[in-house]
Amino acid sequence: MKNIVFLLLVFTVLVGCKNDSKSSDETTLNQLNVYTHRHYDSDKQLFEMFEKETGIKVNVINSKADELIQKMVLEGEQSPADVLITVDAGRLHMAKEKGLLQPVKNTAVIDSILSPNLVDKDYEWIALTKRARILVYAKDRIDPTELSSYEDLVLPKWEGKLLFRSSSNIYNQSLMASIVANDGEDIAKKWAQGMVKNQARKPKGNDRDQVKAIAAGEGDIAIVNTYYVGKMLNSNDRVELEAADKVGVFFPNQKDRGTHINISGIGIAKHSPNPEAANQLIHFLLNEEAQKVFALSNYEYPVNPSVENSEILKAWGDFKEDSLHLNLLGELNKKAVILFDEAGWK
Repeated sequence: MKNIVFLLLVFTVLVGCKNDSKSSDETTLNQLNVYTHRHYDSDKQLFEMFEKETGIKVNVINSKADELIQKMVLEGEQSPADVLITVDAGRLHMAKEKGLLQPVKNTAVIDSILSPNLVDKDYEWIALTKRARILVYAKDRIDPTELSSYEDLVLPKWEGKLLFRSSSNIYNQSLMASIVANDGEDIAKKWAQGMVKNQARKPKGNDRDQVKAIAAGEGDIAIVNTYYVGKMLNSNDRVELEAADKVGVFFPNQKDRGTHINISGIGIAKHSPNPEAANQLIHFLLNEEAQKVFALSNYEYPVNPSVENSEILKAWGDFKEDSLHLNLLGELNKKAVILFDEAGWK
């Protein structure tokens, strides 16, 4: 009798463990943990749309890109991250190099939507949106017909007129990497030296601060990302709005390779508890409905060619994009940093 009771107890415990395990698996399959550097209302809206469409709950873990990447490194195989979303191909390359990502599935669909230069060669990350790194200029002091290329900013006529961020900024590092890739190291170093010589002040602030500095008369030409200008032109902050109204937009290098572009992108975490849902999210974010949200809410260029740009971006006109493969922005990042240091770009 005692043996029968004991066996019943063991059976009950085993069934309970099995049910608990099943419950845990079901919970995992019905949620998705998104590690993201982006902090826009558009993304919140998109995650809500995905939840409604799939029934999969999206848990957002938001922080700076470097902090998220380090968090994934420290968590190792126990990381709950399903996807990493961040800005700049250089950061995505960093995550790949650290072994934090895995290839995306259904690549035929991705290839049918995205240009080849917007997809990692091993499909470990893909672009979600594009932004161009452009020149903005003081409308009342600069004749845009005198502007031409990134390289021509080192001409003597621009001495004391240039504004730009620190060389520690990933956007500038990726721009520098693109110049190395297109022009070679020697020309890239001379370009950085010329930029330092022509600076209106020591590098400081973010992209919005460069626009404000033009409005304040501290300099005449700045290098910024397009979406910052779009957001400033629609800002509730009077200072930002007035500053943005005082600058014009210029797309450099239209007579040769085209304007440098970069991306916001996504990759599936190497140890994702729910890779199937992660792949679902990626394909969802590339569809036309989702891409319209990116384009209209955050003034970014959609990567899906079937989706139109926002009215502000349309007003700036079409432009030729540099078709350089964005893998190179990550591969040449260290070289870009070294050249910045050698040129004295602080």
